[in-house]
Amino acid sequence: MSQKVFISEADEYLFGQGTHYEIYEKLGAHPSEEGGKKGFFFAVWAPNAADVHVVGDFNNWDENAHQMQRSKTGNIWTLFIPGVGIGTLYKFMITTQDGRKLYKADPYANYAELRPGNASRTTDLSGFKWSDDKWYDSIKGKDVNRLPIAIYECHIGSWMKHPDGTEDGFYTYRQFADRIVEYLKEMQYTHIELIGIAEHPFDGSWGYQVTGYYAPTSRYGEPTDFMYLVNKLHKAGIGVILDWVPAHFCPDEFGLACFDGSCIYEHPDPRKGEHPDWGTKIFNLEKNEVRNFLIANALYWIRKFHIDGLRVDAVASMLYLDYGKKDGQWVPNKYGDNKNLEAIEFFKHFNSVVRGTYPEVLTIAEESTAWPKVTARPEDGGLGFAFKWNMGWMHDFCEYMKLDPYFRQGAHYMMTFAMSYNDAENYILPLSHDEVVHLKCSMLEKMPGYKVDKYANLRAGYTYMFGHSGKKLLFMGQDFGQEREWSEKRELDWFLLANPLNRGMKDYVSELLKIYRKYPAMYEVDNDWGGFEWINADDKERSTYSFYRRAINGKDNILFVINMTPVERKGFMVGVPFAGTYTHLLDSAEERFGGMGSGIPAKIKAVPGLCDYKDYSITFDLPPYGAEVFVFQNADAKEPAKEEKKEAKKEVKKEAKKEAEPKEKKPAKKTAAKKKA
Repeated sequence: MSQKVFISEADEYLFGQGTHYEIYEKLGAHPSEEGGKKGFFFAVWAPNAADVHVVGDFNNWDENAHQMQRSKTGNIWTLFIPGVGIGTLYKFMITTQDGRKLYKADPYANYAELRPGNASRTTDLSGFKWSDDKWYDSIKGKDVNRLPIAIYECHIGSWMKHPDGTEDGFYTYRQFADRIVEYLKEMQYTHIELIGIAEHPFDGSWGYQVTGYYAPTSRYGEPTDFMYLVNKLHKAGIGVILDWVPAHFCPDEFGLACFDGSCIYEHPDPRKGEHPDWGTKIFNLEKNEVRNFLIANALYWIRKFHIDGLRVDAVASMLYLDYGKKDGQWVPNKYGDNKNLEAIEFFKHFNSVVRGTYPEVLTIAEESTAWPKVTARPEDGGLGFAFKWNMGWMHDFCEYMKLDPYFRQGAHYMMTFAMSYNDAENYILPLSHDEVVHLKCSMLEKMPGYKVDKYANLRAGYTYMFGHSGKKLLFMGQDFGQEREWSEKRELDWFLLANPLNRGMKDYVSELLKIYRKYPAMYEVDNDWGGFEWINADDKERSTYSFYRRAINGKDNILFVINMTPVERKGFMVGVPFAGTYTHLLDSAEERFGGMGSGIPAKIKAVPGLCDYKDYSITFDLPPYGAEVFVFQNADAKEPAKEEKKEAKKEVKKEAKKEAEPKEKKPAKKTAAKKKA
């Protein structure tokens, strides 16, 4: 039975203060019942409108049929319309102060007409039966920094096309759920990050120019279908992250721009309200209602759709008033500099509310500059994000990997530089969709050399990525060596998996993911030197890198040795921190991955002797573009010391026994054992 929905004075007051975190339950279109009649309650924030009507299928789009009533404050318009059912198209017809009529989609609509249509559609979000309690039990109370996070970035519409012959060939959310869960479980990703879920009119924007912030795109089905997708992912033990775009919005006339005839969502000054390079509008974060719209939207996805994280797009464009602008196109703040004070406070507010309420939720900043304390707590002067994309690492990594190996020795420290600032933030290492479009080439085609070299290069590069401190993100298709750049118009080149090199790449990334998830040393200490140590960061002449990841408990530490050239290093000696056995976990040169084989033993015993400033070393033939991974124990380093002490004690007892026997009186010699004892 429907309940009556209405806007109270308290609702208006809290919304005006910017703290009505459930305003999405009131604004928009909601099933309601009044006077025993069922229908929909409509409400819209349009403070400067002269008049507002609801038009739609239910009244044949009659401009005069359903006039809304202005609230006491004059800022919100409401109307209950009996008989309106689920799935009905509608818009708000706003009459401006100068007499113009604007047909606007509902900013708080939960469902939208499939493009090219742009009306809103009534729906009911209640009634879906969630069955993901086990997922929530598994993450409750966990420190997200101590967890394995390996993210598969994915665009549903171009992941795989449905063989149904339709122009778009989109899988529905439900069909996609069945296929993506199987793939993610096979590969062993921990999370999926979905691009372009909030409703948007143009496919080519990839969902970064939004018109429906509260509506899962209708390209793939209804809102409850999207719930099904999230629920199924959770039941498979996979977290769900959404791309979220508070930096700017789509300027299309049916959307938020100039909504009631005036600029209520964007800043009226184009120097503050427009991105000249992107042709988009900038949210006016000086307004309480606009900040409320965005923060409530974040909570809406978490509460209504069980989303586990929000990757916040273009954070740098919000923090800097002059981002992408020339002189005369921006206005300094009250202190005369380029920091956006309102955006800073917005992020602190956003993260305080979201992470304060849901500490397990990941808020992730795509921040491309060196802005300080992005992941520090607001009370410590930070912005409060859980993680920040390490764009510096990404840039250096891609630039280095593109180089001909002959020139890599001159750029050696591009690969080590990120560790010098690694403890500044909680980082995610992203190889995202942005790196495989606009003539940047796919990850594979960035690599130099002949075809077989490209694959070997990429296996070595991915090994370096997975070994490096920081959580991981990889865009779809790059894990099996997609050769073409990504396009939203076509599916991934799955046919490549018929080729041994692509199958080998996919299997290799899967092995990296399994190792990453299995061994806590790989993820539990990502943001300080307690979890990472260089063995040799300076071998630029041979372009090799060696380092290890430390486990907190001392068990199952992981050693990485990587050769970034096509030259085999016979009898390669690498220093290791402890004595004992080093077990070979992964070899990028294995034939099953597309290599030529290496013959490295399954177990190598460390021998004493100074190497790379370590007291022990192991030796093996390091193959061309070889990436070798070993596991070892701290405990092995202690056992020889114990044995030495036992032997020393035996020697002492033996000498004492000899001295007790009758013999010529001579000064006793100090034995080596006694000295050691």
